[in-house]
Amino acid sequence: MNKPLSGIRVLDLSRVLAGPWCTQLLADLGADVIKIERPGVGDDTRHWGPPWHGEGEERVAAYFLAANRGKRSVAIDFSKPEGADLVRRLAGKSDVVVENFKVGALKKFGLDPDSLRTADPQLVYASITGFGQDGPYKDRAGYDYIIQGMSGLMSITGQPDGAPGGEPMRVGVAVIDLFTGMYTASAILAALVRRGVSGEGAHIDSALFDVSLALLANQASNALVSGQTPPRQGNTHPNIAPYQPFQTADQPLIIAVGNDRQFAKLAALLGAPEWAQDERFATNPARVANRATLIPLIEARLAERSAADWFAELDAAGIPAGPINTVSQALGDPQAAYRQVVEEMDRYRLVRSPLRLDGEPASSTLPPPRLGSHTAEVLAELGLEESERDRLKALNAIG
Repeated sequence: MNKPLSGIRVLDLSRVLAGPWCTQLLADLGADVIKIERPGVGDDTRHWGPPWHGEGEERVAAYFLAANRGKRSVAIDFSKPEGADLVRRLAGKSDVVVENFKVGALKKFGLDPDSLRTADPQLVYASITGFGQDGPYKDRAGYDYIIQGMSGLMSITGQPDGAPGGEPMRVGVAVIDLFTGMYTASAILAALVRRGVSGEGAHIDSALFDVSLALLANQASNALVSGQTPPRQGNTHPNIAPYQPFQTADQPLIIAVGNDRQFAKLAALLGAPEWAQDERFATNPARVANRATLIPLIEARLAERSAADWFAELDAAGIPAGPINTVSQALGDPQAAYRQVVEEMDRYRLVRSPLRLDGEPASSTLPPPRLGSHTAEVLAELGLEESERDRLKALNAIG
């Protein structure tokens, strides 16, 4: 496959998730991503187990594997002058730099955006922080969990007040980190396109807090339009009904009716076509207003048969529906198998990139790297002789 970012070099100074997720996406699209890691330690997530893959020196946390395919690992300690000089030299041969340090933390190493972009005005430099490069919270550390709480996301996630287990809940994956990585990758691609026209680079300022507010989407819009704080609704939807799991004779089944035509089909399938003409249920606003009456009626019909029976009929009728799978069930689903979502890479089993261009998966061909496994290779490309690499290793500037 002709990778669209072939020829673009990305210097990755980030660690944990938001930054690595961004650079993994760029690697999947063909960029040469050089991941700078601390000698002997590496990215924090290498140690975020269990579960682990491998044993002894080969042991690595599954968490690290999720966000670091397609990269070359170079072990450099840039807290040492010699190490910082190497990273600056690598930046001078890169198109993009991605970092997620606290605001101003890289200035003392000459790796801040002003220093590197003064040396190379065409450089695209992306900074990822919890709260952005300015504002009253700019010096705070930002973690996904904290941002989920501060942004209001947890306040709309979980069972409603008064229901069993009714309390704010975090989303089951670090969704703010992941979306920040995706938004940052989009901004990088836009900056590269602009650079191709104007020759000018950019400093991208990505903040987890900003992203988390953007992700509130219709819920934020609901609050702005209505002036009311959206409540937690468990598995129901604030703007659509019926749009939730229903208990059948044996297990829950999600039914997601998105328009009046689909509701009429559902009513007919359940043996109650008159519901589609009932003024309480005929339109989506009416169904939302009368959900407390409608939902028990639907539940009573669905309880008569199994989820598999209902799903077969709903699917045939074109009514969106589906089961609530475990992660393992989803990864083993026939559709996932057909689309080759899980791939074997070196000795790892990984979820490949969901991107496809001209029918071809955009996933990288390089497995997640061992710590420092490409140090000699990349520094040789920089022009360092073996004797110089040995000298730097003796100084503990490289691993």
